[in-house]
Amino acid sequence: MTWALIATKHLELRKRRGLMITAALLTAGVVVLVLGLRLAFHLFAPATNGPAGSPDIFSGLSNLLAEFGFLVAAAVGAAAGTTDLTDGVFRGLVITGRSRLALYLARIPAGLAVILPVIAVAFTLLCLVTSYAGTPQPTSVSVNGVAIPADFDQAKLLGWVQQHPQQASAAFQPSPTPNNPSPAPSAAAISRNITAVYGEYTAEEIAGSNPAVNEMAKIGLWLELEVAVGFTAGLGLGSLTGQRTLTVIVLIGLEIIVTPILAAHVIPHFLDGQRLVVGLALDQLRPAALGAGNLSGSGPGGPGRILFGGRGALGIPFMPTWAMISVIVGWVVGWSVFGAWRMMTRDA
Repeated sequence: MTWALIATKHLELRKRRGLMITAALLTAGVVVLVLGLRLAFHLFAPATNGPAGSPDIFSGLSNLLAEFGFLVAAAVGAAAGTTDLTDGVFRGLVITGRSRLALYLARIPAGLAVILPVIAVAFTLLCLVTSYAGTPQPTSVSVNGVAIPADFDQAKLLGWVQQHPQQASAAFQPSPTPNNPSPAPSAAAISRNITAVYGEYTAEEIAGSNPAVNEMAKIGLWLELEVAVGFTAGLGLGSLTGQRTLTVIVLIGLEIIVTPILAAHVIPHFLDGQRLVVGLALDQLRPAALGAGNLSGSGPGGPGRILFGGRGALGIPFMPTWAMISVIVGWVVGWSVFGAWRMMTRDA
């Protein structure tokens, strides 16, 4: 695998104008359209339209970038894995005596060099608008209608609970049910359960605040990881089947139909099989600033414990960290191995 081989494959992908335009429109184009409209509405009618950037808009567009980014990356990967066959040049490449393995491996950096910058540009635009044309950071956190000062760590929150017992009881009272109306807990009970209480406080703080710079960096890295996994899956499956359309349809179905169903429901005696779907592992890794999942760890699963601080909105128990990493690495390596094997054994 040489630099010239990588550059050639990169050029082949970039010359597919329709694919590149579609990739740009579904990623950067969506961000520009949504934020451009919100900027224009706020400029002409600031009294009725808030700032362009907000925590909800940031979270929504980031999650949309993840979905569209995976699908676009899968389409680019499928094109990279099948272009030699569809263009009728595979036989010519083999006759030259080049290593088939090198021909396959060159597609990985070439394709990533196409799709990763597109996602990076789209997410950078989103971060800039959120930072410079967004809502100001709140000075308090609203928990069940009670205002609590923002930026507390667990020790400071415990001190506030002890100093304001009545407000704390109103803020952190459990949700009553018709059969079991729960009384407001005492400050002492809240103090004993401060870890779960701090998780609830943190969840509300995240939901109402713009992400900090370090959180934006984590989200950006997570988006790039999502895109890289989508590309390698598309490349491997495309090389294996030799059919770009079939590959794209299969991965679209996996992303928007199969993964949400498996993430929301536990199938009896098949939980470990559900966890083999890479979308569930990536969702568990979803950074906390985007999460709508269980922050306190009191329900199924719990917060992630590695780089991104994942807190995905899963309806199934979280898998251990080692298992989550194994699933992601397994998909990347597995599809690369299948694709390379098919490339090396295909008849010219």
